[in-house]
Amino acid sequence: MNLSHHILPFLFPTYTWLRKTKDKKVYLTFDDGPIPEITEWVLDTLAQYQIKATFFCIGDNIRKHPTIFQRIVKEGHQIGNHTFNHLNGWKTPTEVYLDNIMLCEEQMKLHSSIKTFLLRPPYGKITRKQAKELQHKGYEIIMWHNVTKDYDQTITPKQCLVRGLKNIKKGSIIVFHDSIKAQKNLQTSLPQLIESILAKGYHFDIL
Repeated sequence: MNLSHHILPFLFPTYTWLRKTKDKKVYLTFDDGPIPEITEWVLDTLAQYQIKATFFCIGDNIRKHPTIFQRIVKEGHQIGNHTFNHLNGWKTPTEVYLDNIMLCEEQMKLHSSIKTFLLRPPYGKITRKQAKELQHKGYEIIMWHNVTKDYDQTITPKQCLVRGLKNIKKGSIIVFHDSIKAQKNLQTSLPQLIESILAKGYHFDIL
């Protein structure tokens, strides 16, 4: 049983696991960038298929690679907050965690005029208290319907593809990673997933 599909959305109903929509559309998301070459390859691939996605960026990576971050925004993709240092909320005091998210927000403001209230907690780990405080500030906590696990080097690109396509439905949120660890699986499975989903009559949208 996939916990994301069954138990977790019931335990944490205020988080977004699926985007409610009557249209036949799904949402591609990418975590952990921007990273040279990898994020740029993702952007080239999305441009080739003429689709938009949502990038959950790490603040420190925005600081290191502002030009790539600006390209994400310029090309009409959506941005989301993924903390400044990829923090595990379960292991981080609430005040430290919230400050880290604000540091990421500052980097986004520095390099873009877009204000985002989308947050994906790294590892999907966030305490109820952290979540409540962030929601009070207006943040929407974005989780997922399909995690490809492309970062897991013990699984194959085909397994990533199967995970990405499993139980696809209207409003599915799919997670890839524009990271060094995910590169091999990502570069094989992403184009295949896009083509398969388009062939099923879906289209892609930003969150």
